[in-house]
Amino acid sequence: MSIETPSELAPTDPSQPDPEELMSRAEIEALQLTRLQDAVRRAYDGVEAYRELYDSHGVSPDDLQTLDDLAKFPFTDKEFLRRAYPFKGFAVPMEQIRRIHASSGTTGLPTVVGYTDEDLDTWATLVARCLRFAGVRPGDMVHNAYGYGLFTGGLGAHAGIEKLRATVIPMSGGQTEKQVQLIEDFRPRAILCTPTYLLALADGFRAAGVDPRETSLEVAVLGAEPWTDEMRREIERTFDLRACDIYGLSEVMGPGVAGESGERQDASTIWEDHFRPEIIDPFTDEVLPTGQHGELVFTALTKQALPIIRYRTHDLTQLLPGTDRPGHRRMGRITGRSDDMIILRGVNLFPSQIEEIALGIDHLSPHFQLRLTRPDRMDQMTVHIERRSDCTAEDGEGAGRTLAERIKIRIGSSCRVVVEEPGALARSSGKLRRIYDERPK
Repeated sequence: MSIETPSELAPTDPSQPDPEELMSRAEIEALQLTRLQDAVRRAYDGVEAYRELYDSHGVSPDDLQTLDDLAKFPFTDKEFLRRAYPFKGFAVPMEQIRRIHASSGTTGLPTVVGYTDEDLDTWATLVARCLRFAGVRPGDMVHNAYGYGLFTGGLGAHAGIEKLRATVIPMSGGQTEKQVQLIEDFRPRAILCTPTYLLALADGFRAAGVDPRETSLEVAVLGAEPWTDEMRREIERTFDLRACDIYGLSEVMGPGVAGESGERQDASTIWEDHFRPEIIDPFTDEVLPTGQHGELVFTALTKQALPIIRYRTHDLTQLLPGTDRPGHRRMGRITGRSDDMIILRGVNLFPSQIEEIALGIDHLSPHFQLRLTRPDRMDQMTVHIERRSDCTAEDGEGAGRTLAERIKIRIGSSCRVVVEEPGALARSSGKLRRIYDERPK
């Protein structure tokens, strides 16, 4: 079959599905193979780190003759990208880069993501596809409460709203009272934010004397953190709206990798014309068949600036057959992670980041614990850390305030710090437990 380019396939009416959405499974896989071969070749020819990785494993782009051949190629992960910091992972000259995003990581170095003009257009198209799939329509007013900045959520969602030819309210995160006022005054039909923040907005409406069920909101597209069907039901009861999931991660693209049907609400559909998903056993690295639980791995098929081949997300889920879009498989709810990353109000952080910051502050010891709770429906992290025995309690309290400030600046998440007496926290002769997750399941 002939493979049309994305520009030839693009619909003129943003209210209608993209032609690729309606492809059969056979058509999707034929398109995937062509794009996969191009993507692997682009990575090998354009990025020294990929060339060294593949040469060391004895594979080359010529070995990719079928989709199953992808399993011959080694995995990549955050550390692979960090070693290319800041721009050595790019496969195009810097003059072709139109935007840079970044996410924080364990070593203090972020993973840097670049986008060409074509990448940005693809990203906006897929976010728009997710929004339309969820029930947002051209002409709708959409309140965007995802954070703007290096985090991909805010600007990624913003571009998708405009691509759909809807009207964006670029509110960003925080300022709950202002959010409530603008939703009341502007009367948007849809909202984009994290699920826990939408529940916090409900409390804001009640504090303002407004019943959340009486707002103008009819559709919520929620992501950036795991959430359950129980939380979906509570959100829908609280606001009298339809709540749908959206999935993405900055290294693969940002939000828009997968989105949920507003009619079925039966798990997020992965847009397989642009991404090839795999599920692997996180311990043996064996590729698992559709339906089995394991770690989600993505290959980006059309990215120009930053090739992503067999990227381990560490998200634990399963692949499911397609429903509303039969040619595209779905991903089940994220049930956990295969590493120790904490997702706190849409921000990814690791215990080792806290340790790195704390050890740079006088009077604080390396003995700490992270306790995760959900008071007032918002995730909260409390850092319990011992002061050093050679400092006073007053010095310790001052150091604790410094720790909270630096976590906010360097990681982007607010937390509470409790400075404990020396020896107050449990020790371990084996694997130390850093994280105590006390949030309701």
